[in-house]
Amino acid sequence: MPTTDLRQLAAAHPQAWRSHIVARLGHSQLKVLRMDGQPAEEETHPYDEAFVVLAGELRLVVAGQALHVQAGELYTVAAGIPHAVAEGSWGTLLIVDTPA
Repeated sequence: MPTTDLRQLAAAHPQAWRSHIVARLGHSQLKVLRMDGQPAEEETHPYDEAFVVLAGELRLVVAGQALHVQAGELYTVAAGIPHAVAEGSWGTLLIVDTPA
């Protein structure tokens, strides 16, 4: 199986903040997206969600607390916890989740 350049795949996607499923592992899916500095509305999921910043910086607000996740770092939001993306997030983001 060939390798996949996740940063290149995210950069080629026409819209920022639109995830693209790149793989499925069991019940989990791996999604990649391009962050463009714009904020994203608060959301809550009935499942855990892991964010891996491949390049750039993710600025999250989790349950009202501001966090910065740098390239090479992982942050997991537990199921049921409200979270939003703050203005200024940029780069490439890998999301791992297990939706119902």
